Amino acid sequence: MELPAGYQLRAPEPGDLDGVADILIADQLAEGGPVVLDAGFVQDEWSRAGFSLAANAWVVADGAGTIAGYVQATAEEPGTVDCWGAVHPRHRGRGIGAALVGVTQERAARLAGGLPSGRLRHVINAADAAAADLLLASGLHLVRHFWHMQIDLPVQVDSGTVPDGIEIGGIDPAADLPLVKTVVDEAFADHWGYHPEPDDQWAADQTGRPTYDPSLWLLARDGGQPAGALIGHVSEDRGWVDYLAVLAASRGRGLGAALLRRSFAMFAGRGIRRVVLAVDAENTTGATALYERVGMRVVSRFDWWERALAGARGE
Repeated sequence: MELPAGYQLRAPEPGDLDGVADILIADQLAEGGPVVLDAGFVQDEWSRAGFSLAANAWVVADGAGTIAGYVQATAEEPGTVDCWGAVHPRHRGRGIGAALVGVTQERAARLAGGLPSGRLRHVINAADAAAADLLLASGLHLVRHFWHMQIDLPVQVDSGTVPDGIEIGGIDPAADLPLVKTVVDEAFADHWGYHPEPDDQWAADQTGRPTYDPSLWLLARDGGQPAGALIGHVSEDRGWVDYLAVLAASRGRGLGAALLRRSFAMFAGRGIRRVVLAVDAENTTGATALYERVGMRVVSRFDWWERALAGARGE
């Protein structure tokens, strides 16, 4: 965990947001990808219910105060700690990444709450071979591939047609958030890594985000009963589809495509020219093929690594 001379490990401060975002942006550009994650992404992460800069995140700064590296660790599903971070390309090869991984491993056992089945997960840019080697040397193994997919929108987008018997509309934030959560939880129940949050925590996470915009949420009904939902937001110059959820009984009818096209039209109406989402490359519901059919393409890849937490203990 020793840092090279001239570097300091500390908790981030709110004013470090742009410095952390600069690391993410530089990391994506260095690996040949487009910029998908930026300051808006970092701000959303820091605004999550229960997230603490003092307890869940660390930065490494050089002697001039410039942020050279960042990592965060949060307890997600019971016994699982999720981490992500990066080192600025200008500061690589000096042991900063190893120090940050060491911090997360040291913290993870406490965050896991002492469960004997505790797991540490770490996500990295799939093109970063050095980061992969570091995780491998730290006892982690590759468990899952994810993709960012993007569509470039024209000035005007046709909202498309809706399957017979289906109605797609907006939501009433005061009344429909629990219904949307129920749809998402049911649709994602068998997805890798998904775990339903308590209702109050989920609502706090969604409404507490700086980018929360319920006018970009959609709810589909079939005969008055919920059939699907889409959660979207705008960050910087791009739209995001956070969740596209279609209940099993309503799949195979084109509802997922209809929800996406409706959201694309909504984003285009706001002057947004690109829309992004994240997808499990091994998704078993055919999500990737659906996204390709509506015009999306893979623009970047990221990988999840994992290892068991031996001897986890409570704080």
